Amino acid sequence: MKKTPFDQDFLNKLNRLSLASKMAVKGSTGGQRKSNLKGDSVEFSDFKEYTPGDDFRRIDWNAYARFERLFIKLFMEEQQSQITIILDCSGSMDFGDPNKGFLAKQLAGIFCYLGLNTLDRVGLLCINDKVEDRLPYFTGKQGFWKALKFIEEIPFGGRTSLNTAIKMCQSIGSRGGTTIILSDLFSQDGYEEGIKYLQYQKQEISLIHILSPEELDPPWDGNIRLVDKEDQNYRDINVTQQVMRAYRDTLDGFLRDVREFCYNRGVHYVPINSGTGIEGIVFDNLVKMGVISS
Repeated sequence: MKKTPFDQDFLNKLNRLSLASKMAVKGSTGGQRKSNLKGDSVEFSDFKEYTPGDDFRRIDWNAYARFERLFIKLFMEEQQSQITIILDCSGSMDFGDPNKGFLAKQLAGIFCYLGLNTLDRVGLLCINDKVEDRLPYFTGKQGFWKALKFIEEIPFGGRTSLNTAIKMCQSIGSRGGTTIILSDLFSQDGYEEGIKYLQYQKQEISLIHILSPEELDPPWDGNIRLVDKEDQNYRDINVTQQVMRAYRDTLDGFLRDVREFCYNRGVHYVPINSGTGIEGIVFDNLVKMGVISS
């Protein structure tokens, strides 16, 4: 990340946004997300009839004057959510112009900033066919620059096995939270079982599917050599109109299958072209798809 969008003007724009979450939070107190637990915050939730042992300071005397019965006020407890950012750091992500990996790092930094901005706990996991590296969960806006340095230094390499690697993410736990996956989904063993595992762990999932312009609309023609970024195997092919039609049909089928799987599982699915500007992605795509709220 030699170039970065994180100047003060960009951060000021991010301050108007937050990560969207539909799940009831079960984390520790101190955040800005509403839990289904009743606690001590100032936002009124409901009444319940007074029973011995309840805090008499919460008695609503106006209600007593009307009903001649004692009621206490209940309030929504504000709690921290756990935000997990999973970054695919396999070799295939280091491809494209603009580079897919560079965009994934930018988005990881943005999601980290938004999570910390709402006082949530944020952790980062870098995976290929295993958990390659991790930044343990932390809180506080001062941790953003440490996280950004960690993200900048992530190398890309190795083969992709998302199902295997995601199931190794034991630090996520089962208390619930939000997981954001940044990947091209070019995985030997697929991605479906990994997402099912995260949902079993009570995670609300956003899948940010990043592909490059060359992958979405290859510019090649004639005799070319395709080299696998992950194992360096190659294949010589003659790119004809028939080959391109078959490629586009295969790509369309791949994208359709991902979209349908995510829809059926209640996963936020956001396909991203790495050639799209970062502000367009954040303030248009991610807001429209409900991953970020303004």
